[in-house]
Amino acid sequence: MRRPDHPTTTRPTAVNGALPGPESPEAREALEADGPGGGGPGAGVPERTVPGAGAPEAGGPDHAVPGPTTAPPLPTDGVTAEAVLAPYLQGQAADFLRSLRLHREHSAPSDAGGQGAEAAARALRRSARRISGSLHTFRTVLDPAWADHLRTELAWLSGILAREHAYAGRLTRLLDALHQLSGATLPAARGTRPATKPGAQPATTTAARTAGAPEAQGRAVLGVGAARAGALLERQLTLARTRAHSAALQALGSSRFHAVADAVALLASEVPLAPGTTGRGTEALLEPAERAEQRLLAAVVALPADESAEPYNEAQDAAWHQARLLLRLHRYAHEVVLGAADPVLTGAGHALDLHRDAAEAAAAAAAAARTPRIAPATAYALGVLHADQRHEVEAARAVFRETWPYATAMTAP
Repeated sequence: MRRPDHPTTTRPTAVNGALPGPESPEAREALEADGPGGGGPGAGVPERTVPGAGAPEAGGPDHAVPGPTTAPPLPTDGVTAEAVLAPYLQGQAADFLRSLRLHREHSAPSDAGGQGAEAAARALRRSARRISGSLHTFRTVLDPAWADHLRTELAWLSGILAREHAYAGRLTRLLDALHQLSGATLPAARGTRPATKPGAQPATTTAARTAGAPEAQGRAVLGVGAARAGALLERQLTLARTRAHSAALQALGSSRFHAVADAVALLASEVPLAPGTTGRGTEALLEPAERAEQRLLAAVVALPADESAEPYNEAQDAAWHQARLLLRLHRYAHEVVLGAADPVLTGAGHALDLHRDAAEAAAAAAAAARTPRIAPATAYALGVLHADQRHEVEAARAVFRETWPYATAMTAP
């Protein structure tokens, strides 16, 4: 784990002292060297002195004095894993319940705007993701059966609530891209160069005019098909958004959701821990957090290299989506252990979000292009839109590699 540069951390930063700085190579070595802390499987079990065992009692067997109850050994810094993890989960549970109350208030018929309900739904998903991610990363510290069940239910809820927002954002993105493409010059083919040098006069020969005719014709066809393509996308994605909205309302009124809300309400007051966790130091959290970070670094190493990248190969998107999910888990683990998000990964996370949005928008354009009996101009506009979004995918990958702060992890050994 890497400590943020700003001194706003209020939770403990390490066992037996502070961790090295975020860019120091000793930081990860110190985490890897941390061994298991106090409070193993037998922690919390009272121990009594057995007469006749070890040193004899002063008063003889008839006057043996029972030994004092042995409490789990506290870490040397006096901070336990429970004291760090429990407040974080309880705080996120309180935010979840608060957002749920606001969502119910703004979902009333009197709230015609719906913006309050949308903001409350985003906050609800935010808390659900953080709770679910923390339950996944720190499963060894928590009651495993409880953590697995609640994590599954929160993932279901977060996915249901995210669909409506995703369809709305996808439609806005595609319509904006269509507007820009139809009002500007078509993007040049990959690997081509302009026919004239910078500063040179444009050619006026018949051959030059003939060469420019296909481009002008393509712009004309795109202008005709862009409006129809936009209308088709709006019909399809609006219908999908309406269905997602109905599914979200149905889910929020189901018994399954009420069971999730009850479980989160209990979490706000009590965090079930695994046996033997009570009394353990913060190394019990550092170890799974370090594993989450190592999974992220391994996923980044496994990303396709620039030389083998294929912008129109959707099969390569899966590795990038996986890196995005692992980066999110690492962010949440960083928040738990160090009390704040890792600022050096903000740019990389934003690039992966843009990559996901562009990839999904390209898939939506391709799906619309497969609609039966559409006009050739509409199909052409959707094809250009798909190509534009795949170029956005490639651009997001380049931004990620530029903003990724740990360059050594970008090249596999």
